[in-house]
Amino acid sequence: MIDLAPDTRIYVAGHRGLVGRALMRKLEREGFTDLSTRTSQDLDLRDQEQVGSFFERERPEVVILAAARVGGILANDTFPAQFIYDNLMIAANVIHASYEHGVRKLLNLGSSCIYPKFASQPLRENALLTGPLEPTNRAYAVAKIAAIELCDSYRRQYGCDFISAMPTNLYGPHDNFNLETSHVLAALIRKFYEARVDGRPEVVVWGSGTPRREFLHVDDLADACLFLLANFSEPGPINVGSGKDISIQELAVLIKEVVGYQGRIVFDASKPDGTPRKLMDISRLSTAGWQASTDLREGLVSTLDWYRRAWKPPDTALSPPATARQAADRSDRATH
Repeated sequence: MIDLAPDTRIYVAGHRGLVGRALMRKLEREGFTDLSTRTSQDLDLRDQEQVGSFFERERPEVVILAAARVGGILANDTFPAQFIYDNLMIAANVIHASYEHGVRKLLNLGSSCIYPKFASQPLRENALLTGPLEPTNRAYAVAKIAAIELCDSYRRQYGCDFISAMPTNLYGPHDNFNLETSHVLAALIRKFYEARVDGRPEVVVWGSGTPRREFLHVDDLADACLFLLANFSEPGPINVGSGKDISIQELAVLIKEVVGYQGRIVFDASKPDGTPRKLMDISRLSTAGWQASTDLREGLVSTLDWYRRAWKPPDTALSPPATARQAADRSDRATH
């Protein structure tokens, strides 16, 4: 365990992404004053020499590893070499430098895609490595599994207090609302909002609407991260989620209400549904004393408000992720 004093030197890797921004908001609200960040232009986390020099200069006491190359299923399936290489290098460099320079605590953030494709629901931590992964994002998942093993190995061999948390599907301010690359919740917010603004009579939702998914507001994840840093010190992954799931049909109806859209919802059953259900077992975290506090409707309202005020669509063309530096800046917890 570690005492997190206001002047604790904390390095947030990936501070410009969905998770990183939420972490920075939380840390600043809690009064932490010695926060270290670097843009991708200043620090390439794939470069071992650069990372080592940064740790030598900054000497962080706590590291939160939220930097990663991320993307949806199409990007993962199209560019697997870049996804596995960049994420392996980022994790190896940051975790090893944390050991070499005496970091007191490291929190490695992963993804629920580490679990086998056909693992029983809800997903429990002991399901890790018990079956085949989803083929479309296997490269990314293997890199994330390797990061967990790195943390556990440095803990076992050197006594490092390195831990790994696996968040469920995330949403909130600074999410990705690009319809070609976003995930279901953000995509539906944009679809319903634009349909309302344009006066469209219907919104088409892919699939039957029957699959069930779990969602966690990113500010809740940031709160969970601080809780884990202060109260958790065990090997292996620990799941972070809301413990509740909702069907895509129910989600679409809820977003329609929040947006104020008056048209019809049409489910296109000719499109794939994906996994029938994806829910995390959060009993370990609940037993430790933490639970999510943001109601889904409340979280949708605040996310919609941010989207209307701040989001600007990027180039929608699918192309290879430019660099790991940019990926680290935009780091997100991908939903696969």
